[in-house]
Amino acid sequence: MNPFSSGTRLRDMIRSIRACKTAAEERGVVRKECAEIRASINENDPHDRHRNLAKLMFIHMLGYPTHFGQMECLKLIASPGFPEKRIGYLGLMLLLDERQEVLMLVTNSLKQDLNHTNQYVVGLALCALGNICSAEMARDLAPEVERLIQFRDPNIRKKAALCSTRIVRKVPDLAENFINAASSLLKEKHHGVLITGVQLCYELCKINDEALEFFRKKCTEGLIKTLKDITNSAYQPEYDVAGITDPFLHIRLLKLLRVLGQGDADASDLMTDILAQVATRTESNKNAGNAVLYECVETIMAIEDTSSLRVLAINILGRFLSNRDNNIRYVALNMLMKAIAFDDQAVQRHRVTILECVKDPDASIRKRALELVSLLVNANNVKQLTKDLIDYLEISDEDFKEDLSEKICSIVDKFSPEKIWYIDQMLKVLSEAGKFVKDDVWHTLIVVISNASELHGYTVRALYKAVLTYSEQETLVRVAIWCIGEYGDLLVNNVGMLGIEDPVTVTECDAVDVIEDAITRHNSDMTTKAMALVALLKLSSRFPSISERIKDIIVKQKGSLLLEMQQRAIEFNSILDRHINIRSSLVERMPVPDEAASRARRSGSLPASDSTMSKPSVSIPNGVTAAPLVDLLDLDSDDILAPPTSSGVDFLQDLLGVDLGSSPAQSGATPPPKAGTDLLLDILSIGTPSPAQNSASSIDLLSTADTLSSPAPSSIATTAPSGMFDLLDGLSPSPSKQATNGPAYPPIVAYESSSLKIEFSFSKMPGNPQTTNVQATFINLSPNTFTDFIFQAAVPKFLQLHLDPASGNILSASGKVTQNLRVTNSQHGKKSLVMRMKIGYRVNGKDVLEEGQINNFPRGL
Repeated sequence: MNPFSSGTRLRDMIRSIRACKTAAEERGVVRKECAEIRASINENDPHDRHRNLAKLMFIHMLGYPTHFGQMECLKLIASPGFPEKRIGYLGLMLLLDERQEVLMLVTNSLKQDLNHTNQYVVGLALCALGNICSAEMARDLAPEVERLIQFRDPNIRKKAALCSTRIVRKVPDLAENFINAASSLLKEKHHGVLITGVQLCYELCKINDEALEFFRKKCTEGLIKTLKDITNSAYQPEYDVAGITDPFLHIRLLKLLRVLGQGDADASDLMTDILAQVATRTESNKNAGNAVLYECVETIMAIEDTSSLRVLAINILGRFLSNRDNNIRYVALNMLMKAIAFDDQAVQRHRVTILECVKDPDASIRKRALELVSLLVNANNVKQLTKDLIDYLEISDEDFKEDLSEKICSIVDKFSPEKIWYIDQMLKVLSEAGKFVKDDVWHTLIVVISNASELHGYTVRALYKAVLTYSEQETLVRVAIWCIGEYGDLLVNNVGMLGIEDPVTVTECDAVDVIEDAITRHNSDMTTKAMALVALLKLSSRFPSISERIKDIIVKQKGSLLLEMQQRAIEFNSILDRHINIRSSLVERMPVPDEAASRARRSGSLPASDSTMSKPSVSIPNGVTAAPLVDLLDLDSDDILAPPTSSGVDFLQDLLGVDLGSSPAQSGATPPPKAGTDLLLDILSIGTPSPAQNSASSIDLLSTADTLSSPAPSSIATTAPSGMFDLLDGLSPSPSKQATNGPAYPPIVAYESSSLKIEFSFSKMPGNPQTTNVQATFINLSPNTFTDFIFQAAVPKFLQLHLDPASGNILSASGKVTQNLRVTNSQHGKKSLVMRMKIGYRVNGKDVLEEGQINNFPRGL
């Protein structure tokens, strides 16, 4: 006989397939067997039909196509014998799913079998319906399934309950038909029937509000009694699992009680005692007990409960953290993150154990514990927690340093009690993990240093010491050379010594050595080298005795392979050679940036700069509107200034970021200089004023170009005074906020969802119709608390947008948070305001992001 004929037994085919040594050989065997099965199907031989289907099921599990055998399933189901029906239903569940059109043909057979006199045939039909039921089949067969819930045999009742669960999931409208039948199952003594009945009730409560109220009023006490009987029952061998009586039923009952108690104080009071019993009497030395305890904690956290029971639940989670099983520790950390919203102090008691989890070998546990630690930080424990995390940063794995350093920087930035502590901690992070720190972190550090005038000397000395030891940390080197360039004279002269410092002797040559080393080091990137050149230019004015050495270092970079370095070296050398009279003014210290605006931008209150968002403009006193200043600290920026159209404009135009190529009528500037006029002096101030005038009227050109961009756009001058203008005459400060008592505009609902509502109210600044002040009010419509709340907005290019920090980042249930916005419409009267927004927050440990566009602003804005 052919070993692969249709008469081959299933075990012989399996043995032949397993004996194949290559995939190609296996495909050959399967292809030959499938051909024989097709031939047998064409012959319509009823004797081999069940054997062929059994082979097809095995072939299907190997991943080969078996669609040609689907009709054989229907033929076997229609057979009168139980063995044929059994293999037919098994093939139906395995080879088909609810998306197959062939399934419509089996509905009638299922209906007949659900009414069959043989209970085993009824069981087969219920199993198949529960696995592949579609919405159409559910509507057709729901009455039969509802009737079978009251069947005399417990196995049929159990299968009917599971099938009902599938039906109400597919067609929620049918839920009300099963409410009474499901409630009757809760009185069962048979555990198999009871657990399926509890599951059916749980699904009905999630889908139908009427069912939830019905079970809450009629069944809560009965469920509590059932749970109490199981918890206090004696040893039952048929249900015992690791010393726990039927832990699966325990868990199902606790889940259903959680749904019934959530949002209902009366139901929660009824189940308080039994939850305390389960929490205290369940053994935690086996997985079965831990599963019951975890579900009990979930229920305690969800229902309306007293604080004492929640403390008990948090203590159980604390014990989980000491368990050797990684899965148990992970779920405990997840639950503790939710528990912080209920009782922060109870979670704080387990802080030491949580910190130990940060050092866990498992990466998932480390990251989750780190997130939990960041939520535990407050003004009282920030110093101790930061110290512990920094100590671990020194010995942590390279893969974990990035996440750990990011969290430490976030904690320090948010909870810093004083600037000197902030600077010290940031220097420690930069020293240990500087190459893992993101750019916005050290940008913010520079802003903080700039605003702490009394700590300039202390900071530059601390950075000098650190960079000598940790010169491989790129970010630390950048901050150090920036500070040395700005405050190198304070470093050399030991200005501003604090009592906690040890005296240090640094010569001018030592300071320049640090910067030269940053330029010549092979692994320094272009940003670091460019910043070092700027620092050298500044030190050439602060250290005149070694200016020639500084000049030599700069000149060497003329031959650099990097175009950026070549250009800077040529430009800076030109300043040192030809324009010594204005050098001291050009390299003055940076203007102090707005620290509050910088922090707001980093936290997300202000939109990041991109092509769809407004960019701050610079107001020149003569009325010329300049493009945004080029940020030399962001050399990878995509914002490239348009090239000049006039051949008489040199490199200062590029450094300033001012488009001097526009026509006089557009910019308010005077015509190009006459021949013979010094080109640099002409760009700085049209005409030929004395050097004293140049010096007095100029600003720190390079410092201005090097500054971090301010998030608040400056006001744009609308009139240009007659006469000549000076591009280096300084930048106008941002106007102070004025009282808003302009015309009234009706408030609007800018955005509304099921969980959040945003209202805008408007006012105008007197005498400035282009600018609109907007107060945004964020209202929480849900019963949950939103944390890490962030509002971001973007506007078209004809609008300029400034966002003040929000009044808070936690939005409690039914609570409110406000935030002020200022919008300047350059096309006022022609175009209306339009805004796209993005709202992010965390609720119940999950990140939520909502987006929308606002087009319903009142006219006249």
